[in-house]
Amino acid sequence: MRPRFEVADVLHQLGNNIERMGLNSWQLRTLSALRMCRTALLGGHIDSCDSCGTMHLSYNSCRNRHCPKCQGHLKERWMEARMAELLPTTYFHVVFTLPNPLNALAINNPSLLYNLLFDAAWQTIHAFSSQKGLLPGMISILHTWGQNLSLHPHLHCIVPGGGICSTGKWNNIRKDGKFLFPVQAMSKVFRGKFLAALKNMKLLGQKEIDDLYATAWIVYAKRPFGGAQAVVEYLGRYTHKIAISNHRIREVDDTNVVFDYKDYKSEGGKKPMRLSHEEFIRRFSQHILPKRFVRIRHYGFLSSTWKRKKLKVLQSSLRVKAPIKQQSKSVHKKCPCCKTGNLITILVFDRRGPPDMVFGRAASSIAGDC
Repeated sequence: MRPRFEVADVLHQLGNNIERMGLNSWQLRTLSALRMCRTALLGGHIDSCDSCGTMHLSYNSCRNRHCPKCQGHLKERWMEARMAELLPTTYFHVVFTLPNPLNALAINNPSLLYNLLFDAAWQTIHAFSSQKGLLPGMISILHTWGQNLSLHPHLHCIVPGGGICSTGKWNNIRKDGKFLFPVQAMSKVFRGKFLAALKNMKLLGQKEIDDLYATAWIVYAKRPFGGAQAVVEYLGRYTHKIAISNHRIREVDDTNVVFDYKDYKSEGGKKPMRLSHEEFIRRFSQHILPKRFVRIRHYGFLSSTWKRKKLKVLQSSLRVKAPIKQQSKSVHKKCPCCKTGNLITILVFDRRGPPDMVFGRAASSIAGDC
């Protein structure tokens, strides 16, 4: 079901006032893409049904990774690739979270801070696995937001419950597969590795570093997943999420935005939050990642280099059956009018729009002739 309101509606309400909000050029460029997504400004195409002959007008999407309307197909493609990499072991969900005092640094130097977060998380998992003589694997996904759009940088990591020993064979960390590593110990190691690297960069004074050492850092590890399908489905929830989906927006009026959020202090109950247009977009913009920043990363035996050379050999030794490839979906969409015919693209146009003689007929189709 299509949402009634969108992030783009807030951007339309702000208009040119957005340029006076102090956002950087990359944030403005990203927001502009979201505003134009699936509008005539990006051009489009006209499809004709090969059964009933109805014509349909569609506008192009922006394909920006921060856009609420452009993530579905990317998520499905990514999940399909991960299905082919699963191993017969337990998987753990580990979350590494940065404390609030680092938020100012995240705003001023996001690339540096988020790279440190990735590095410290991997070094922590690697350190604990190395004590058992194993090379671990990890998939990390960066999220920077809380439910109310506040800045809350954290990594969602999927960690298999085993690793590769020195002979190249697979070993489980524990026989029962119910436990990864002690979370309190991981928290201390994670804090130490992150702050040691941060201290070397001399971006903070000694007192600020000492205060961060005195702060409790949170590492969370969830119990093992079910089967292979559960792992992939769970991954899919996090991979291509953005700060807020359009379905959470309840109202956009001339001055404010109302959206739902989960209040974890009240046992996760849903509550409405009202923000001005400016404040909503300011919070949303905090989560626009720097240009070309990689937010999904693979480590250890799940890195692209290792997988390319050795993963199939490992899966063969563990007698992993290759997943049956799903038949690729038809490139043709079904006609929403007759429900049986395929939509065939007959015309592609740019922002100037289609010829008037075609546009009138296609537009009437969309208006509800079917």
